[in-house]
Amino acid sequence: MGVTGATGPVMDRDEVDRALARLGAEHEAIETSLLALQDHAGRRLLEGAELTGTTKERWTAADASITLLWAYFDAYSDTFRSARDIRSRRRWSSREDLVELTELLRGECVTLAGSATATATANAPTLHGTGKLSQQYSLAALVELMNELYATSLDMVVTADAVWSALPARIDLLAAELQRTRQLAHSVGVRPGEHPAGDDLERITRTLTALRERVISDPLAFWLPAQGSSAPGGGRPDTTVYDREARALEDVRREIDAVLTVRQDAEARLVRLRDVLSRADRTLAEARSARGEVLAKIAASEVPAVSGPPTALQEQLSMASEYRRHAQWHRLSPLLESLEEKAEDELMRARESLTAVTQPLAVRAELRGRLDAYRAKVARYGLAEDPLLIERYDAARRMLWSAPCDLRVAEQAVLRYQQAAAEFFGGPRVTGQAGPSDRKGEY
Repeated sequence: MGVTGATGPVMDRDEVDRALARLGAEHEAIETSLLALQDHAGRRLLEGAELTGTTKERWTAADASITLLWAYFDAYSDTFRSARDIRSRRRWSSREDLVELTELLRGECVTLAGSATATATANAPTLHGTGKLSQQYSLAALVELMNELYATSLDMVVTADAVWSALPARIDLLAAELQRTRQLAHSVGVRPGEHPAGDDLERITRTLTALRERVISDPLAFWLPAQGSSAPGGGRPDTTVYDREARALEDVRREIDAVLTVRQDAEARLVRLRDVLSRADRTLAEARSARGEVLAKIAASEVPAVSGPPTALQEQLSMASEYRRHAQWHRLSPLLESLEEKAEDELMRARESLTAVTQPLAVRAELRGRLDAYRAKVARYGLAEDPLLIERYDAARRMLWSAPCDLRVAEQAVLRYQQAAAEFFGGPRVTGQAGPSDRKGEY
């Protein structure tokens, strides 16, 4: 290559052929890529969508870049065809042909007019701001510019398409599940303004509606670029809002499941509640009856008063039945839990009241049993006809089997009978025992 030109050493025929072959393959690859970008589903969606925000700004730039790409490619194609035409003139290229080919293949021979670059934006290498009406490029520089424009344009298109392919479909599925949940919630009385879960469903509905609208109009607002990745579309859709609402809907579903459980076993629980409260009423009635008996049969004894039936609980039980009748399960659930606890407490209180009221009768029964036990023992020892023992037995028996019975006096009589019997048996003397007032809780 002894011949030189404005662009350096003039290429020989073999170099020209190799360069044309490389440019031919490069031209085909660029054309294939541009056509694929032109037919990309994401690009078609971007063209027809009503965009807002970041996506609108970037698509305006990307659309201008794609237009500029085709202008660059047309200029590239014209130069490539010119070079190929020159080479095809003759089998053995002349010096003038080689000089011209060298200028086309290596020199800045591609002229882009200002009209071709005026559509470019800040992300496209153009003449903008240079004050020139045109600029010269070499084929290699033009390919580099096209690669940069293609990468940024493809990144924008692929990113938007990735978000549109992922989020709207998932939002629609969640919205369908939300609709089913709302219908189920309505059937069990979970409604906005009446139950927190109903309010949550309304909020989730509003959020998903707004989320879908924004995803459709501004998909790039929901993209998380991969750190350190330079490949087009490197990253993933941002599903933070979607995931949060999906978790909230799951919480609502669990709440409704709990309400459904209440609906399924509400009748059985109400029956159990009525039974517990009925037992409490019967126990209190027994305690009131026993108190009258104690007051009539036991003298000088403090008998606690017996309260009336739990009217408040009966009213709440009636309210629970009304809730069940009108399918207000969300209100029935907490009321049943409260009533079940209160009903058990009421039954325990009634039982304690009966025990406290009947304690004097229990003391009398214990004294009667003790007296009869000592009499049987006396009989076994052959002392049943002893006058002292008969006298003391009869005295104690009259006190225990007469009304009203003074338990303190009766206990002393039983104790005297025991002491007399013990003296006959030759055993240890029976000492005084605790009076009835000290026996609380023994019976």
